[in-house]
Amino acid sequence: MSTYIKVLLYFFSIGILGVSCNVLPDAKKVSPTEQLADSTFDNHSYANIHEVYTKHVHLDLDVNFENKTIYGVARHEIVNRGTDTAIFDIKHLEIQKVTLGRGNEKETSYMIGKWDKDSILGQPLLISIKPGTKYINIYYETTEKTEAIDWLAPNLTEGKDLPFMYTQGQAILTRTWIPIQDSPTNRLTYSADVHVPEEMMAIMSASNPTKKAVDGKYHFEMKQPIPCYLIALASGNIEYRSLGNNCGVYAEPKVLGKAANELVDLPRMMRAAEGLYGPYKWDQYDVLVLPYSFPFGGMENPRLTFLSPTVIAGDRSLVSVVAHELAHSWSGNLVTNASWEDFWLNEGFTVYFENRIMEELFGKDVADILALIEFAELQDELKTIAKSKYPQDAQLKLELRGRNPDDGMTDIAYVKGAFFLKTLEEKVGREKFDVFLSSYFTNHAFKTITTSQFEDYLNGHLFDLHDLTFNTKEWIYGKGLPSNCLKIYSPRLENMKQLAKRFSRGEKIFAKKVIWKKIKGRKRRKKEILQLKRTDHITQEWQTFIRSLPSTVNAEQLAEIDQYLNFSNWGNAEVQYEWFIRTIQANYETVKPSIARFLTRIGRRKYVLPIYEELAKTTENKQWASELFQSIKAEYHPITRMSIEEVLSANN
Repeated sequence: MSTYIKVLLYFFSIGILGVSCNVLPDAKKVSPTEQLADSTFDNHSYANIHEVYTKHVHLDLDVNFENKTIYGVARHEIVNRGTDTAIFDIKHLEIQKVTLGRGNEKETSYMIGKWDKDSILGQPLLISIKPGTKYINIYYETTEKTEAIDWLAPNLTEGKDLPFMYTQGQAILTRTWIPIQDSPTNRLTYSADVHVPEEMMAIMSASNPTKKAVDGKYHFEMKQPIPCYLIALASGNIEYRSLGNNCGVYAEPKVLGKAANELVDLPRMMRAAEGLYGPYKWDQYDVLVLPYSFPFGGMENPRLTFLSPTVIAGDRSLVSVVAHELAHSWSGNLVTNASWEDFWLNEGFTVYFENRIMEELFGKDVADILALIEFAELQDELKTIAKSKYPQDAQLKLELRGRNPDDGMTDIAYVKGAFFLKTLEEKVGREKFDVFLSSYFTNHAFKTITTSQFEDYLNGHLFDLHDLTFNTKEWIYGKGLPSNCLKIYSPRLENMKQLAKRFSRGEKIFAKKVIWKKIKGRKRRKKEILQLKRTDHITQEWQTFIRSLPSTVNAEQLAEIDQYLNFSNWGNAEVQYEWFIRTIQANYETVKPSIARFLTRIGRRKYVLPIYEELAKTTENKQWASELFQSIKAEYHPITRMSIEEVLSANN
């Protein structure tokens, strides 16, 4: 019996057969996410990539801003190991038809399964193929429910004149704008022909134009194999400015100058990264500064990092985000987690690498400050997870079967993963560890890797080589932080903690102080008046100051801080969101208009979600937050919007 017939009978037997026409089946939840467990090695994909997989996909895309739809053809060049059925992942897509061949295409039959149990995975698209089939062409269009695309009206852009759109595929949202085998296990190359309105530019995670095309037509090539979550597209009123031989920045015209000034150190970052772990493998490294609705700090799309405008703080204080996304060019993009349960292999390595880049550029004291800020956030995350429904989420190797992979995108993967590597470095020495990491990136370049495969490589290429032992299992499969976790000390942050204590005890830390300094070579002295200013310390030091204020701090004290430091109106989102949380806790009501402006302008989930969570703790504030959210929710990306809706709909 053929695979196609077996799958057909399987779907009939459990009642989840969809349709083989251009109409989407209704979204009934009728079976668990394991319904195709026998056809895939990835808990978050239906694709049978062990039987047939995409080697290259070419996309013909027409981006229609008027009806907020992409009309497309995904032309898959496949490698078939003998099956007669190719299974793809789709979610909220309308499939029009499927053909086989190139040039002389012929329609083939297909089936669409019903929704998975939790509407996380979407639906399997099963296509009948032949042993000799090399090309599958899926004609489709996106729908209003497509989660990967953010369509922005002109008023949500800086220029206010033209609309804007961008995609966000990680973790499993690429299937909502491209019918594809949506598993990081399968790396593929891609090309695309994209048509957008003539006044707009289109750019992708591929070779990109630097000028607008007069006809709105663009061609793209990504010749290095990538996991499909890194396929990305953006279009709008975009311009480009070069920052070096192989790097530059894209942004709206009104933002471009500020962005270029903020990212002036990008060539230095690239040189530092290459000096640590070998040549950059992606030819060009550019950054796109997106509108404010972008839900993340950055997204490491190869050749084209998507960056939140919140990073453009005006003082280059938040450029560690750029160092992080650049580091992904080695960890994550070059060497990729084989599944989302191995997510720490992407992010833990990247945070470690990011910190090394920052150390090269700005010194060890700054790098240590950045690491300690993240470590404090990790400790809070560990407490939260320990009390949650899934305490096992404190492990590096995750167990996410039947769950949304976004659940695993916590500080465990990022910071615990990084401190695992930092502790390893301390154990073996930096020189030996750098040799190991360089070999790791070289030997696994353009490949995917599991946690168990990493363990084997670690043992064979580091521990066995130097006759060392280490508590690797405890780090990877344990739920807390092992006792040998590296400890970092920063005198500058300790000073800020003491400053917060002194203020809370009533000391007038903002009072002017008069000092007399002797003028060199003279008998006279010079009078100087000193007063604590915001510019005296970097962003992360002020974060520590805010975090170190005791719970007893009151609204009057916060008003005094605001009088001298003006945190409520500082354009630095890292400080502002933590400041606003403290003001909510202390019932510092005067600052609410500033909170409303912040929540209206900023779309990055890291910043807005904790503020909504704090507001939701009291009935009065929750009502205020709900009314504000209803008026501005269309301005948030779906990822951020759904997270906030969950918070505001929960019972206190």
